[in-house]
Amino acid sequence: MDTQILEDIGLTNAEIKVYLALLELGSATAGPIIERSGLQSSVVHTTLAKLVAKGLASGILDGKRHHYQASEPQHMLDFVDEKRERLQKTLPELQARQLLAKRKPEVVAFRGIRGIKALLLELLDAGGKEHLTLGSCTQSLMLGETWWLRYHTQRVKRGIIAKQIFNDSLRGWASKNYDKLSEMRFLQAGFEPLTEIIIRNGKVAVIVWSTSPLGILIEQDEAARSYEQYFRALWRTAKK
Repeated sequence: MDTQILEDIGLTNAEIKVYLALLELGSATAGPIIERSGLQSSVVHTTLAKLVAKGLASGILDGKRHHYQASEPQHMLDFVDEKRERLQKTLPELQARQLLAKRKPEVVAFRGIRGIKALLLELLDAGGKEHLTLGSCTQSLMLGETWWLRYHTQRVKRGIIAKQIFNDSLRGWASKNYDKLSEMRFLQAGFEPLTEIIIRNGKVAVIVWSTSPLGILIEQDEAARSYEQYFRALWRTAKK
């Protein structure tokens, strides 16, 4: 199975191996867990203690031997919720530290699919009431159609209007995924640039949809106004 999601929520490689071994073994002593996980004895014992502390495993003493078993996989959601609650309590302090900076950086670079998702989520939180997109291409679907649908669902919930100029290659996809706060137009067929520009409330994102995508976020009112004027000029000539 793909264990990447377990890493994403904060489990170490050893914790993942031991937890999966426990799921497969049911109730077991350390010996079978060591054999099944392929880890050293000291690592397994340390990891078991960590899983118990996180509520992802439990242990009982039967005679002189400890028997361990994994918590129900459903408890993973409780583990994630607990981390989210702890993070929410920490956010005010993190935001206060951010405000101590004399000046925010005007240009930030992002790399890879995860980086581009982080860039787009930052734009989603940028405020404003209009989302302008220029040059969306089929390569942007490397983020996954489901991810894009969730993203624009959140935009609609926030009452943000989207005006989007797509490359003609996305016409079929766009027509199937139209929402009530979107207006779409298209560049002529045969021209397929890999560069997409998004303008939101004083911020400009430039994304290059290469094999390993790159993104730049510019936070400057003057640049945003210039890109917005360029967008509206193309909007008048783009085809519906």
